[in-house]
Amino acid sequence: MQQLNFPSYSFRFKNSENKVSIFDAIRKKFIILTPEEWVRQHVVQYLMTEKNYPQSLLNVEKVLQVNGLRKRYDIVVYNSDGTIHILIECKAPEVTISQNTFDQIAQYNMTLQSNYLMVTNGMNHYFCQMDFENEKYQFLSELPNYQSNSI
Repeated sequence: MQQLNFPSYSFRFKNSENKVSIFDAIRKKFIILTPEEWVRQHVVQYLMTEKNYPQSLLNVEKVLQVNGLRKRYDIVVYNSDGTIHILIECKAPEVTISQNTFDQIAQYNMTLQSNYLMVTNGMNHYFCQMDFENEKYQFLSELPNYQSNSI
């Protein structure tokens, strides 16, 4: 797998039937290593290591209903009260982040109501803070660090 624009992390791998899998600490199982999964696992480590979010507040690849359709988000970070703090959309490194990517996460967020959004392909990262009152988002230079008293 290619080097991503994240710090270097150590991962557990296994090879079975000529397929490499990576251990997902959130789902507590090995997942087939695809380019998108490689990005997702880096984001999980980034959130826990660099931003100090507890593993217990992270959730990966769950189904949600958007306009009556079943969709799947990549990563969410919960607040301690169960509301969603950060919604993250991961793409494979070769996928260009476009307006369509932002439209996708914005559509998901109409249901989830997250305060922050992150879109990444592992090479380029975009962070936004939601302004629900004015129905827009503001780009940020990075995500906020975990603060137990504010979440």
